[in-house]
Amino acid sequence: MSDDARRGDFAVEDVDFEAFYRGEPAVQGLDVAFDVAPWDIGEPQPALVALEQTGRLKSAILDAGCGLGENAMFLAGRGHRVTGFDGAATALARARDRALARGLDVEFVQADATRLEGLEQRFATVVDSALYHCLGDEERTAYAAALHRVTLPGAQLHVFCFADADSGGFRMPIMQVSQHDLRTHLAGRWDVRSIDLTHYTTALTPELLLDERHRSAFQAMGADIDRDALRTDPRGRVTVPVWQLHAVRT
Repeated sequence: MSDDARRGDFAVEDVDFEAFYRGEPAVQGLDVAFDVAPWDIGEPQPALVALEQTGRLKSAILDAGCGLGENAMFLAGRGHRVTGFDGAATALARARDRALARGLDVEFVQADATRLEGLEQRFATVVDSALYHCLGDEERTAYAAALHRVTLPGAQLHVFCFADADSGGFRMPIMQVSQHDLRTHLAGRWDVRSIDLTHYTTALTPELLLDERHRSAFQAMGADIDRDALRTDPRGRVTVPVWQLHAVRT
């Protein structure tokens, strides 16, 4: 495992994302339950909204690591046929409830990102909003292969993942990804067309992030927090730099 995927005794694979959604301690050895899932902002990611407005997303769309389904539901509301997958059963159950309450037709399935069993080759677009950086080295290679299997020739891949640049006051080294990492793991299956720097909105406010309980938990996971350098959106939510990758299926 590379240094990017491990810091000291902690690895990205040690995070239990199902526990996040249950409000339970999500990291082995840390008796801390986060008040919010840091990525659940209760709406689609602004960067994804901007991407959809370009008209580059074509159905059928696979929302990789859909979590509570906000991105998938946004896309469905824009007229796309969308399937979201995640490994966390609790997240999927809540996503289905949200979609039903909003009258939106979205398929949510439970699947391992490295295998995608049960999904057929039918997707023209894949959107990955903060899944890639949650995988270890070998998992990333398997993930690229699984996506290749379930997508159509010429399919488009759009990935948003934590960037190893411009920390914005909040760094998670075990989850930060280099452009080299992306190109290496996608090579042979996906032709990388562009990698640009943009920002990802979190559910964290500076106050929540710097609360002693949450701060100690993040720091135990290797996070670096610089209060004076934290960046926020107009609603006071902490933003972090991400790579926005566009690739085409070979």
